[in-house]
Amino acid sequence: MIEQLVQSKLVLLGEMGSGKTSLVQRFVRGQYFENQESTIGASFFTKTIPEKHVKFEIWDTAGQERYHSLAPMYYRGAAAAIVVYDVTHPASFERAKKWVWELRQNVQNPNLIIALVGNKVDLAEEARAVPEADARTYAAETGLLFFEASAMTNVNVVELFDEVADK
Repeated sequence: MIEQLVQSKLVLLGEMGSGKTSLVQRFVRGQYFENQESTIGASFFTKTIPEKHVKFEIWDTAGQERYHSLAPMYYRGAAAAIVVYDVTHPASFERAKKWVWELRQNVQNPNLIIALVGNKVDLAEEARAVPEADARTYAAETGLLFFEASAMTNVNVVELFDEVADK
């Protein structure tokens, strides 16, 4: 018997410059662009993971505050959310916590999978400002999947999306 593909809406949220688009570009197209343009509104991608029988419909939202009011339109009906922060930028981690809270308040799916992702670990050695232990503890206390990743060096990008697909 052939298993059906499960279509799953996945939304990426986080502050501008945290690397949401770079993560999704790396996952979907295997590409990384040094000077990625800021997303306006949202971008849409699809990616099928045949061995997991999942087809992601990925909404990559804009991080600028002026687009915040549009976010509910993108995360409504989501099966999963990836909340991204920049490990070199503490304010982006605080903003990520607000996104998690907002998702929990507004998404009616009790099975919503939320992954917290500290991006830009390639810069961590010289510029880390958010301790991994702090983020890992927050994720554990709030029931989130947790990853540190680098879209630039392709660290934990596939693993992140695979884990979300598994859940």
